[in-house]
Amino acid sequence: MEIIKTFGNYVEKWCENTPDRARWLLTKGWEAQDMKFRLAPSKKINPSDQYLARMMMNVMLQPLKHPDQSVLVSVFTPCELMQEAGLYPYNVESFSCYLTASSAERAFLQSAEDSGLSETLCSYHKTFIGAAEKGLLPKPKCIVYTNLACDANLLTFQRLAEFFHVPVFSIDVPSGQTSENVAYVAAQLRALRGFLEQTTGHQIDEDKLVQRVKRGYKTLQQFDAFQSARADRFIPSDLVSPLYSGMTNNILLGTEEEALYTEKLLQDVKKALPKKGKHIYWMHTIPFWSDAVKDALLLNDDVQIVGCELSQATDISRHSEDPYEEMAMRLIYHALNGPISRRINAGIRHAKQAGADGVVWFNHWGCKHTLGGSRIAKKRFEDAGLPTLILDGDGCDRSHGGEGQTSTRLGAFLEMLGDFAHE
Repeated sequence: MEIIKTFGNYVEKWCENTPDRARWLLTKGWEAQDMKFRLAPSKKINPSDQYLARMMMNVMLQPLKHPDQSVLVSVFTPCELMQEAGLYPYNVESFSCYLTASSAERAFLQSAEDSGLSETLCSYHKTFIGAAEKGLLPKPKCIVYTNLACDANLLTFQRLAEFFHVPVFSIDVPSGQTSENVAYVAAQLRALRGFLEQTTGHQIDEDKLVQRVKRGYKTLQQFDAFQSARADRFIPSDLVSPLYSGMTNNILLGTEEEALYTEKLLQDVKKALPKKGKHIYWMHTIPFWSDAVKDALLLNDDVQIVGCELSQATDISRHSEDPYEEMAMRLIYHALNGPISRRINAGIRHAKQAGADGVVWFNHWGCKHTLGGSRIAKKRFEDAGLPTLILDGDGCDRSHGGEGQTSTRLGAFLEMLGDFAHE
């Protein structure tokens, strides 16, 4: 841990006067971690999650190595068109997670707040904005984002477009689940194709796009099958793999690499031991950096995180053979689009699917949608037979941790689940 803190301190320090040098250090550090994942993967997690860690690390490195071939995206932006245009996804939330994991987030958060951004703005967005404006993160080819799920998107991506001076495309996602709204979003995605072709000079092959979108739909089906199969199985659980799958099931959907990941999941679950301990389903992001959460849940035989809502936000019962309609349906019927009841219903369904014994609803600081719906969610989950803990904290900013309270409340909740099981 001291090595990581020292590394983060140097990234922050060098960024003050020599941001190119700081970016070089960040890249080399992440390349070293990638080498570790490949040569000495953790034997405490399954092969599928070992593969997932390597795949996600590659996602992070490509925009640093090839910024002129990258596209800055919000987390739920359909990326199949960008992939066909030869662009690497460059995601705000992912980079902020990795900066936090590198102990290099604090200076960038402070810089963003010093520039006038509110303390209550999502820390993922503040971290990225601070790192970009201090010169650590490189200029992308273009920006594509949606208004889906997070109201910080509108501020963040317009600000970054002005800062980087790059073309920007915004996808407006209405909150109502109607065929008219699907057609409206599909029309925007067809326009996105023209935007990407003009921006990159690369012509998108329609037939290849169709196959890529079909592959993505099959990938989501395979992930869903895994979640059902794991209900009565023991799958070792760390704190980052659920977040990785939440990212790759969105920004890498349609790639052969992500399809292979879900195939590996299905292979692993066939070999898994019978269930032992308790299953926890996690709503929203996970504070992987928290010692209190690590002590309670990291690779614990007695309790495992069996799913994160961010990896199961798509309604796979909706399907179209038209690639633009298919991508539009993912957005319109997204679990986080519309009233909080849709998100809660999806959470209950997926928690039961994975054999959850309890649910953690994580109130990430700055996420108004999550904070505002927490009390309603707790009642609805518990009415459905799922004991639920509302846990306050921050997925990215350590200064909002509240470690003592997290340890006490999470420990009491897990102890209660054990007592609940014996009644």
